[in-house]
Order: sequence, then C-alpha cells, then structure tokens
Amino acid sequence: MEWLQLSQVVEREIAPGFHGRMVHAETMTIVYWRIDAAASLPVHAHVHEQVVNVLEGDFELTVGDETRRLGPGDIVVVPSNVRHCGRAITPCRIIDVFHPVRTDYR
Repeated sequence: MEWLQLSQVVEREIAPGFHGRMVHAETMTIVYWRIDAAASLPVHAHVHEQVVNVLEGDFELTVGDETRRLGPGDIVVVPSNVRHCGRAITPCRIIDVFHPVRTDYR
C-alpha cells in the first residue's frame, strides 16, 4: 500500500510541453499531465493499453485513422500497439492510465 499527495510527486517533462506526475501501481501507471498549449506528440505506438481522460482544455487526438477534438469529460481508450498522436490546442490537464506499467516512465 502507498499513500501519496499529488503535489509531492515530482513532475517530469517527458516530451516538450508534456509535464507529468507518474504514479506506478503493481500493474498500471497513472500519469497526471499538465500540457502546454501547442505541445504535440508525434505518431507513436506502445504495448500499453491507454485510457485518456481530459479534465481541462482542448486536445486533438488521432488514434489510427480517426482524429477528434477532445474536451473536458471526454475519454478515449487506445488499444495496445495502435498508432496515435496528439496536440494541445489550449493548455490541458489530462489523466492517462496505462496497463501494464510504463517502466520507461520510472
């Protein structure tokens, strides 16, 4: 068991403009993102299933061949090994849940 206070989890810039606080459980990683306006991630894929939860802001996400503009309350499930990319239209706060654990985020 682990008790945490989010403000005490060290924030790391994983890609330009993508500032994340990573919490690792036994089988998953949760990332609390603070994303700068106009920050973007190139097309990529990973073995991890990913659940994207938009809390604040407007974020454009492409999964496979489909692109959508997401806002607060939008949730997207990205299957394992599916190519995706995204960009923040405005400053955003997003929570991503990954399974299995993102060892590259440790």
